Amino acid sequence: MLIANAINNNGHIVFSKNALVRLPIRLGNDTFTFGYISKKNIKRILEAINAFKLIMKIHNVIDYSAYATSAMREAKNGLDIVELIKNKSGIKIELIDGKKEAKLTSSLNLYKNFRKDINFLFVDVGGGSTEFSIIQNGKRVVEKSFKIGTVRNLNKNISDLSLNNIKKWITDQTKKFKKLSIFGTGGNINKIHRITNTEYQKPINYKTLYLLYKKMSELRYDQRIIKYQLNPDRADVILPALKIYLLAMKWSKSSEIFVPKKGLTDGMIEELYNKNLNI
Repeated sequence: MLIANAINNNGHIVFSKNALVRLPIRLGNDTFTFGYISKKNIKRILEAINAFKLIMKIHNVIDYSAYATSAMREAKNGLDIVELIKNKSGIKIELIDGKKEAKLTSSLNLYKNFRKDINFLFVDVGGGSTEFSIIQNGKRVVEKSFKIGTVRNLNKNISDLSLNNIKKWITDQTKKFKKLSIFGTGGNINKIHRITNTEYQKPINYKTLYLLYKKMSELRYDQRIIKYQLNPDRADVILPALKIYLLAMKWSKSSEIFVPKKGLTDGMIEELYNKNLNI
């Protein structure tokens, strides 16, 4: 959950983050294994939503949006849970598809500090899906969502068919560009940016990312937690995330990845502000 203040700075709206709360319920463990969300996790969702509701009250939040992505969207009982949450807490949750996820993240004004003639492959790695977008001349021109993610593929390899489909899409969409960089979003790449001690607005190069992947792969789960100061719910999923980013760089022939440290929640804040502005 992200709470932000919209501040007018001489006609320019700045979004100041007030509170950021992350709860590792990890619904994908249920959905991608059994096809539905367990009673245990339904209870945890309700507890989390009620906690978020209290935090919003304390911060005097005037409006909110609540989205559920692939884990809830694909669960057989997903719609029932959305209705249950609405009845128990009054919080309305919208199930969104990968296309909207891609639009919310890639529509963020992340490119203002870069030359307009640089084109980007936007890669947003989530737990159940990964969104790709092509940014040309500062505008999103095409996007695609694939059912691969850090939780979905934690205990099973990405199928050859999925890999071939992603490879084909990336190569088809990027082969016309002589120069292409990647924008990476998501909690894992933000953490990777910190681990590699990369300066703000400076890219991580392919070699650095590959060496980190190799080093982490050689460590046990508990060793990764200690060595890289990772949360337990980050130490396992960071490896499949690294693999996805490395493949995207390889197939797009990009040698660097920028990490703006903004993502879906930031896109939701901007969307919510624009909605209220037009009321």
